Amino acid sequence: MKITKRGFHGIIYLIVAMLCGLSASAQQSVRGTLRTAAGEAIPGATIAVKKAGTVAIADSAGNFSIKALTGDTLVVSFVGFKRQEVRVPSSLSVNIILQESVSTLNDVVVIGYGTRSQKDLTGSIATVSSKDFQTGAITTPDQLVTGKVAGVVITPNSGAPGAGGTIRIRGGTSLNASNNPLIVVDGVPLTSEGVSGVANPLSLINPNDIESFNILKDASATAIYGNRASNGVIIITTKSGSAGRLKVTFNTVLSESVRRNAIDVLDGDQFRQLIAARGNDEEKALVGTANTNWQDQIFQKAFGGDYNLGLSGGIRKLPYRLSIGHTYQDGILKTSNIKRTSASLNLNPTFFDNTLKVTINVKGVFQKSRFANEGAIGAAVGFDPTQPVYASNKYGNFYEWLNASTGIPIDLATKNPLGQLLLNSSLSDVYRSIGSIKVDYTLPFLRALTATVNAGYDISKTSGNGFIPAYAAMSYQRGGSMTEYSQRRKDKLFDFYLTYNKELKQLASKFDVTAGYSYQDFFRGSPAYPARNAFGTIVNVPIADSSQNTLLSFFARANYTLMDRYLLTASFRRDGSSRFGPANHWGNFSSIALAWKIKQESFLQHIDLLSDLKVRVGYGVTGNQDIGQAYPFLPIYTQGANNVQYPFGNGSYTTYRAEAYDPNIRWEQTAAWNAGLDYGFLNNRITGTLDFYYKKTKDLLADIPTAAGANLSNHVLTNVGNIESKGVELAINATIIDKEKLGWRAGFNISYNQNKILKLSNVSDSSSEGILTGGIAGGTGNSIQINTVGYAPQTFYVYKQVYGPDGRPVEGVYEKPGEGSNMFYRYKSANPKLTMGFTSQFNYDQWDLSFVLRSNIGNYVYNNIRSGGGAYNSIRTSMGYMGNVNADFLNTGFSNSQYSSDYYVENASFLRMDNLSLGYNFGKILRNTATLRVNAIVQNVFVITNYSGLDPEIFSGIDNNPYPKPRIFSLGINIAY
Repeated sequence: MKITKRGFHGIIYLIVAMLCGLSASAQQSVRGTLRTAAGEAIPGATIAVKKAGTVAIADSAGNFSIKALTGDTLVVSFVGFKRQEVRVPSSLSVNIILQESVSTLNDVVVIGYGTRSQKDLTGSIATVSSKDFQTGAITTPDQLVTGKVAGVVITPNSGAPGAGGTIRIRGGTSLNASNNPLIVVDGVPLTSEGVSGVANPLSLINPNDIESFNILKDASATAIYGNRASNGVIIITTKSGSAGRLKVTFNTVLSESVRRNAIDVLDGDQFRQLIAARGNDEEKALVGTANTNWQDQIFQKAFGGDYNLGLSGGIRKLPYRLSIGHTYQDGILKTSNIKRTSASLNLNPTFFDNTLKVTINVKGVFQKSRFANEGAIGAAVGFDPTQPVYASNKYGNFYEWLNASTGIPIDLATKNPLGQLLLNSSLSDVYRSIGSIKVDYTLPFLRALTATVNAGYDISKTSGNGFIPAYAAMSYQRGGSMTEYSQRRKDKLFDFYLTYNKELKQLASKFDVTAGYSYQDFFRGSPAYPARNAFGTIVNVPIADSSQNTLLSFFARANYTLMDRYLLTASFRRDGSSRFGPANHWGNFSSIALAWKIKQESFLQHIDLLSDLKVRVGYGVTGNQDIGQAYPFLPIYTQGANNVQYPFGNGSYTTYRAEAYDPNIRWEQTAAWNAGLDYGFLNNRITGTLDFYYKKTKDLLADIPTAAGANLSNHVLTNVGNIESKGVELAINATIIDKEKLGWRAGFNISYNQNKILKLSNVSDSSSEGILTGGIAGGTGNSIQINTVGYAPQTFYVYKQVYGPDGRPVEGVYEKPGEGSNMFYRYKSANPKLTMGFTSQFNYDQWDLSFVLRSNIGNYVYNNIRSGGGAYNSIRTSMGYMGNVNADFLNTGFSNSQYSSDYYVENASFLRMDNLSLGYNFGKILRNTATLRVNAIVQNVFVITNYSGLDPEIFSGIDNNPYPKPRIFSLGINIAY
């Protein structure tokens, strides 16, 4: 007998009713029918007499009969529909239409190698579907879910088109290996390695094609992915077709991006006053008469458009969806832009009475990019504002600092910022295709067993070039430059697994077991192109590079449910990676999780206020092999630099040097605990989760100093120590108002995360100091952060500034932090202690209004813009040119740069409104054949912060030469036919 989804729910409700011992107690029989708004029957719905305890279940035709009295209230509920109360009329006959619920949790969640009902999840998994995505000028998929999931922090990398963001799930677990989550698109796991020619590989996936994100956060959920799962897993599912008539959708977003703010530097008049007061005769002679705002010269208003056409429907038993998209986006920094054209095809036919299901996904994209010379941003901050933009010369007619005797550009002087943009061409063409074919076959002689084959690929090809003319001052001494590069990537995937489902009614149990094999191969190839000057003369010949590595895996998972309330999940994966030596090829990763649906217990079933309550606990071990090197266990020789060639006879020859290596290197392992609570109130109008987690990584991959003579270098990548991460997450989602014409939904999440290094092996003479990291601009070899046992990674390592009676920092005067001669101390971290997100969606009649707010608390940023240009020595020079200082110099009056002062480490906590959208639904148009919706969106609406720089959201914690994040105004139009 074939049981539909609704019929299955009906059986579950019937069992619940029987277990609760509910019985009819009224004298009269009330008959009725249940229908959807489209007139379809709703079998399996529950009908209860309020305060009487009498329950009935609708039959397959949506009909029901229940004992009740005239005037009694019937309470009707069903998964996916709004709970409804109806008073019994004197006729004792009712026809009820149920409305679909907007607050019901998604029923099915995509997990590794399968799906699972959300109510049966034992791990910490968050789902964001397309109806909850951010709107506006979205160029990368991560922007769709920013601020919407507890414990998931997405930090924008820059304001450049297609730059995307850095994703962290529950903080990082490594120092030198990747901390990026594993991203799986339609069953194809993507590598975290970059694609040449694009700012962010995710920018090559059209956000408009995405249906949902399922974010696996704890080890019990991610361990099925083994040695790539320590930083969480994001499963992206794209849109698919459905049977029926042809449906056509078209949407476009037209946008304008503007610069939100600027770095505060001295203007021309202030600069002249300063030089008149403090300058020497040489400096006074160099002062110009202009009043140039160099930041205004390099930035612009930028326009963009995003256009998407979707066709879906079914041809007999072949549901399909075809989409075509085109995106054009200029950057607010002149000469930066991207153009992306994409196509996606989804086919999901079924055969042999639905026993054979085939899903085909193919996505292709072509993106053209022009990258601006972002060094122009720092040049605009530091260029003399009294000089003009243009001058009559042979250097492109841009004003430049020239040697007084030769008339040649001064090599060390800052070059004209606008000239750096307009006289530089950096272009790339990138092709990428991701595809998969998945076949599910349910054996006719054993309906409980399904065999699945999934074959996929991810291939890309990049070609790029750069050109700077010989007359450009920025490259005049080198005769200009011509560069060329290309890259080929080819990743292949093959999965095979069996899934067995069985229900044992006599034991009130059901279970499913999955076991399988996975093969994935990764190839990278980059030919060598000689670097030339603008005249075509070869100045350098690099070496062609290619690498290939393979991952073999065996995996299994079992889910067991007892009495529909006690849940058990266990998984195991054995991975073999060619990245490591023969002794360390294989690793084992496992997990176990338990859940208890407390709401199903008899002592809670009659509490109407509480609609859901589930407790979860899980433990798992995962790994990390993303170390940026194909074979770190092998001795490798690399080509030496041109300035260290070996003289022999009448010539000089390029040498090769041996790189440091560790033959026993192996992957990191992270053991993680998670305890969680899922809850729902008022028929799930209020839902949420509360999670506590603890993660400890051992065999930490870190680049550490080595003792003299211990290896081929003074540092080596090896397994050296431990790091821990612990935190708390809370998410609340509520349907506050749910009326026919008025609705209000809101969501709030807050997360606390703390990372600390527990063990870090160093050579004896530096064990107490740690490992310096976080290089900054200014001076030579300066670092501002350190990794030390007992502290968070990338803790700032600075001098403690002394302040005078007037509250101003005293130049060169610092407090000694303790015993010894070291003046440095460890101070704060770039990692926020708390992250929060708040979303809200209002609708009234045909209007809707939504916004997204985010906040980071406790994150600190080193303001390298201020420290690099905050002293008079930024102006003073004996080389025939001058630079500007930022406005903070008027406060400090520093003569010399104080790079190591904690004065420049600022609290960068912030509250940001990411998105504000106002929409209107026109309803039916074109003789009722189509619908039209229009919305206006503002992105990066405002930022409230005490940080003095352009933007407080800097992932590295070092604010240097930033591409500003623009404010974007957009108009969206959606037409469906």
